[in-house]
Amino acid sequence: MSFIHMGQWQAFDASGHRKYLTAEERLRFLALADRLPADRRALCYVLAFAGCRISEALGLGSHQVDICGTVTFRTLKRRRLIFRTVPVPQMVAAMLLALPPAGDGRLWTIHRTTAWRIVTATMGAAAIGGPMRCCKGLRHGFGVHAASSGVPPNLIAKWLGHASLATTAIYLDVVGQEERAFADRMWR
Repeated sequence: MSFIHMGQWQAFDASGHRKYLTAEERLRFLALADRLPADRRALCYVLAFAGCRISEALGLGSHQVDICGTVTFRTLKRRRLIFRTVPVPQMVAAMLLALPPAGDGRLWTIHRTTAWRIVTATMGAAAIGGPMRCCKGLRHGFGVHAASSGVPPNLIAKWLGHASLATTAIYLDVVGQEERAFADRMWR
């Protein structure tokens, strides 16, 4: 469960534990995902590399994947119908396009609870525990990684489907690159 303070999401829970995966944890997660069947592996990869919500991933059809390396999601948590395109590595796009679509065109026909179990079991096998051991941990890890990589906040907001830059700014606060630079200068 997320800790909400004054109506805003925070990167840490009520006990101060982070709710996002680090780069090293993401790599361990993906290494274990590589051992899964192709459809489950692809689900883990799209969650890690696109920062989408689990229901957005499960709604994907092959027509929403471009071999050049983009995935178009129907954005949830909005009142009107909005689609957003997120760049992903070409190998992730190829992985998704290799999946046989179901009769309704979707890439996965599993329920979100089943998908959640796949992700959390893979995280458990990768020795990832705590509040970040969930699908949202991948989404938040994507946001933190994008911010720490210098991606402009407006692009992070677009890729994550945020309606407000105030939501995206939380990921920038987690990184605190400028703050770290000041501290480094102070302690030299």
